[in-house]
Amino acid sequence: MLSDFVSQSNNKDFIAGNAKLLRKINTETILRVIRERQPISRSQIAELTHLNKGTVSNITSQLLKDDLILETSADERSIGRNPLNLSLKLGKHFVGSIDLDSPVTRIGVVDIDGSVKGMSSIHLEPGTAEESVTMCVQELKKICTRLGIERLEGLGVSVSGLVNSREQIVDFASNLRWENFNIGETMRRLLPDNKNLSVGNGANVSALAESWFGTHEVDLTNFIFLSVHPGIGSGIIIGNKLVEGEYQASGEIGHMVIYPGGEPCLCGSNGCLEAYASDRATVRRYIAEKYGNVAPPTDISLENIIDLARQGDGTAVEVLKQTGYYLGLGISNAIKVIDPRVIIVGGLITRSWDLIHPEIMKVIRQQAYFGRRESVEILPTSLTVPPRLLGAATLAIERMFDDYSLSD
Repeated sequence: MLSDFVSQSNNKDFIAGNAKLLRKINTETILRVIRERQPISRSQIAELTHLNKGTVSNITSQLLKDDLILETSADERSIGRNPLNLSLKLGKHFVGSIDLDSPVTRIGVVDIDGSVKGMSSIHLEPGTAEESVTMCVQELKKICTRLGIERLEGLGVSVSGLVNSREQIVDFASNLRWENFNIGETMRRLLPDNKNLSVGNGANVSALAESWFGTHEVDLTNFIFLSVHPGIGSGIIIGNKLVEGEYQASGEIGHMVIYPGGEPCLCGSNGCLEAYASDRATVRRYIAEKYGNVAPPTDISLENIIDLARQGDGTAVEVLKQTGYYLGLGISNAIKVIDPRVIIVGGLITRSWDLIHPEIMKVIRQQAYFGRRESVEILPTSLTVPPRLLGAATLAIERMFDDYSLSD
């Protein structure tokens, strides 16, 4: 992302004759550098962005005045005056975050460095969309009251399903049983004072969260975030940009057919990856293999299965390894199509990484490389909070930074 802004700021044909646009681009560039490299000095910002020191000084002075950043002494213990470093100012600007899914929906308040200040969850039964969104907004207001926050700088919403981000319409969300729901219109009615609303698909926003706030020491210029939950989706980042597709439906890896005519999928097709490697598929397979025709306990979940595997349950171990195998099939196909540098997997299934990762890699080595020497790194998410919740917040933070303009 930073390289894109830097190249724009150096493109004289693009910005010639438009001082206001140049000012906006330079501000966005400096904010991103501070966020990614903080703490950082003005001279380092000038060096990284190729902006002259006067421009950097002018813009950072206004950012300080607007309380978006702060400066502290570098304390280098050298003779003379210590340089001042710049960082984002925390505890001042917050965004709301809602990760809509069924049965569990998460709501949070997040600072601009990605730290979650408050979070709660509610159970949503599939049904009326308007009522569900109203419940979420009420819960968000409760969190703000508890934290003493009077105003949010924006709100990001993640939905597991097909989402038209530009129109802010949920085209289809199978878990929620929503179809053609104008979530943007509903949110604006419930929160009329909020001027910064962003809506995105759960896997896409997870990819953004990993790109912005992940801690893996790897190049994430080109990567896929594979989100494994009751359903399976992916967020694709190419050249530091999220790939949405013509109809904003890219990344539906879960509905890639790996076994034609195989297990039925909620999408109406058969043999989809989701029907074999999703959380619900793993649970269904475990119940079938462990209990057969005997009625199973009613509280079996993926978390239970992972715990049982840790306790030596052979069926649980084998079932999780099978999930790794099926994920490997899907990932192999994604590698052939996208050619990413890294694939990051998110979801509860990563708690069994020691079991599934070897199985994933076996399949990939057999099916994906075709003699290529370069291998693709397959990693579990580095995020310590739910990626879709943090990703929804990232949408709002990103828009806040992109729309920020200096005071006149």
